[in-house]
Amino acid sequence: MSKMKLVSAATLALALASAPLFAAQPKTYQVTGPIVALTDDVITVLKGKDEKFEIARDASAKVTGDLKVGAKVTVEYRMSAASIEVKPATAEAAKKPAAAAKKTP
Repeated sequence: MSKMKLVSAATLALALASAPLFAAQPKTYQVTGPIVALTDDVITVLKGKDEKFEIARDASAKVTGDLKVGAKVTVEYRMSAASIEVKPATAEAAKKPAAAAKKTP
């Protein structure tokens, strides 16, 4: 194989291998407050006086400091869909796009 083909093949392989690194990530959010409940899988943080955030966690979550109930923490998290159910359009909603199309000349 010529040197040029080898360099081209290596460049293509590197580009394909690194593509997942540049994939768009969902937006990150954060919540700050005291820990009110803590397990190996879930951390619950109280925001304000009555709003509880229950956030799943695993071993890959970076933790700095000692996690314990009562400790004030800031948790950075991403939202992830657990399931999605598509609802059928109602008869009235289905008529609206058709009516708008009729008005357009």
